[in-house]
Amino acid sequence: MIVISALLANIIDAGTDALTLAEDMDEATFRRSRLARSEIGRLIGVIATNLADLPDAQRQQFAEIDWAAWSALAPQLQQDGPERDEALWFATRALVPATLMWLRVYKEGAPGLFEFQGG
Repeated sequence: MIVISALLANIIDAGTDALTLAEDMDEATFRRSRLARSEIGRLIGVIATNLADLPDAQRQQFAEIDWAAWSALAPQLQQDGPERDEALWFATRALVPATLMWLRVYKEGAPGLFEFQGG
Protein backbone atom coordinates (compact mmCIF):
# COMPACT_ATOMS: atom_id res chain seq x y z
CA MET A 1 0.00 0.00 0.00
CA ILE A 2 1.24 3.45 -0.87
CA VAL A 3 1.72 5.60 2.18
CA ILE A 4 0.54 9.00 1.01
CA SER A 5 2.14 10.84 3.90
CA ALA A 6 5.55 9.38 2.97
CA LEU A 7 5.20 10.49 -0.66
CA LEU A 8 4.17 13.97 0.44
CA ALA A 9 7.09 14.16 2.90
CA ASN A 10 9.51 13.14 0.14
CA ILE A 11 8.10 15.83 -2.16
CA ILE A 12 8.32 18.54 0.49
CA ASP A 13 11.83 17.54 1.62
CA ALA A 14 13.23 17.30 -1.92
CA GLY A 15 11.55 20.55 -2.95
CA THR A 16 12.88 22.40 0.07
CA ASP A 17 16.39 21.04 -0.53
CA ALA A 18 16.31 21.97 -4.24
CA LEU A 19 15.18 25.52 -3.46
CA THR A 20 17.83 25.87 -0.77
CA LEU A 21 20.56 24.80 -3.20
CA ALA A 22 19.37 27.24 -5.86
CA GLU A 23 18.55 30.06 -3.46
CA ASP A 24 21.24 32.57 -4.44
CA MET A 25 21.69 31.43 -8.04
CA ASP A 26 20.76 33.25 -11.17
CA GLU A 27 20.32 31.25 -14.35
CA ALA A 28 23.90 31.74 -15.53
CA THR A 29 25.31 30.55 -12.21
CA PHE A 30 22.94 27.58 -12.27
CA ARG A 31 24.12 26.56 -15.74
CA ARG A 32 27.79 26.88 -14.74
CA SER A 33 27.43 24.88 -11.53
CA ARG A 34 27.68 21.27 -12.64
CA LEU A 35 27.49 19.82 -9.10
CA ALA A 36 24.54 21.94 -7.93
CA ARG A 37 22.73 21.39 -11.24
CA SER A 38 23.22 17.65 -10.90
CA GLU A 39 21.91 17.56 -7.32
CA ILE A 40 18.98 19.84 -8.13
CA GLY A 41 18.16 17.54 -11.04
CA ARG A 42 18.21 14.54 -8.73
CA LEU A 43 15.93 16.28 -6.22
CA ILE A 44 13.48 17.41 -8.88
CA GLY A 45 13.46 13.83 -10.15
CA VAL A 46 12.48 12.68 -6.64
CA ILE A 47 9.62 15.18 -6.64
CA ALA A 48 8.41 14.12 -10.10
CA THR A 49 8.55 10.42 -9.20
CA ASN A 50 6.71 10.86 -5.91
CA LEU A 51 4.06 13.06 -7.52
CA ALA A 52 3.55 10.43 -10.21
CA ASP A 53 3.12 7.78 -7.50
CA LEU A 54 0.28 9.65 -5.77
CA PRO A 55 -3.08 7.93 -6.24
CA ASP A 56 -5.68 9.53 -8.50
CA ALA A 57 -7.76 10.54 -5.48
CA GLN A 58 -4.96 12.81 -4.27
CA ARG A 59 -4.34 14.15 -7.76
CA GLN A 60 -7.98 15.20 -7.87
CA GLN A 61 -7.87 16.53 -4.32
CA PHE A 62 -4.72 18.56 -5.13
CA ALA A 63 -6.22 20.05 -8.29
CA GLU A 64 -4.16 23.25 -8.25
CA ILE A 65 -0.86 21.42 -8.65
CA ASP A 66 0.25 21.67 -12.26
CA TRP A 67 0.05 17.97 -13.07
CA ALA A 68 0.50 18.56 -16.80
CA ALA A 69 3.75 20.47 -16.27
CA TRP A 70 5.13 17.79 -13.93
CA SER A 71 4.17 15.10 -16.43
CA ALA A 72 5.86 16.99 -19.27
CA LEU A 73 8.95 17.55 -17.14
CA ALA A 74 9.58 13.86 -16.44
CA PRO A 75 10.94 12.93 -19.91
CA GLN A 76 13.03 16.13 -20.03
CA LEU A 77 14.82 15.02 -16.86
CA GLN A 78 16.08 11.95 -18.72
CA GLN A 79 17.88 14.08 -21.32
CA ASP A 80 21.24 15.78 -21.18
CA GLY A 81 22.16 19.23 -22.36
CA PRO A 82 20.45 22.59 -22.66
CA GLU A 83 16.89 21.23 -22.83
CA ARG A 84 17.31 19.49 -19.47
CA ASP A 85 18.96 22.55 -17.95
CA GLU A 86 16.12 24.76 -19.14
CA ALA A 87 13.53 22.36 -17.72
CA LEU A 88 15.38 22.21 -14.39
CA TRP A 89 15.62 25.99 -14.20
CA PHE A 90 11.89 26.33 -14.91
CA ALA A 91 11.10 23.70 -12.27
CA THR A 92 13.37 25.36 -9.72
CA ARG A 93 12.03 28.86 -10.24
CA ALA A 94 8.35 28.17 -10.93
CA LEU A 95 7.11 24.60 -10.58
CA VAL A 96 8.70 23.59 -7.26
CA PRO A 97 7.79 26.81 -5.39
CA ALA A 98 4.19 26.66 -6.62
CA THR A 99 3.88 22.97 -5.73
CA LEU A 100 5.27 23.50 -2.23
CA MET A 101 2.97 26.48 -1.70
CA TRP A 102 -0.10 24.44 -2.67
CA LEU A 103 0.99 21.54 -0.47
CA ARG A 104 1.17 23.95 2.49
CA VAL A 105 -2.38 25.08 1.70
CA TYR A 106 -3.59 21.48 1.43
CA LYS A 107 -1.85 20.57 4.68
CA GLU A 108 -3.86 23.25 6.48
CA GLY A 109 -7.10 21.79 5.13
CA ALA A 110 -6.26 18.10 5.47
CA PRO A 111 -3.40 17.68 7.96
CA GLY A 112 -4.13 13.95 8.36
CA LEU A 113 -2.84 13.26 4.86
CA PHE A 114 0.54 14.64 5.83
CA GLU A 115 0.92 12.76 9.11
CA PHE A 116 2.35 9.29 9.46
CA GLN A 117 -0.14 6.94 11.07
CA GLY A 118 1.02 4.12 13.34
CA GLY A 119 -0.41 0.74 12.62
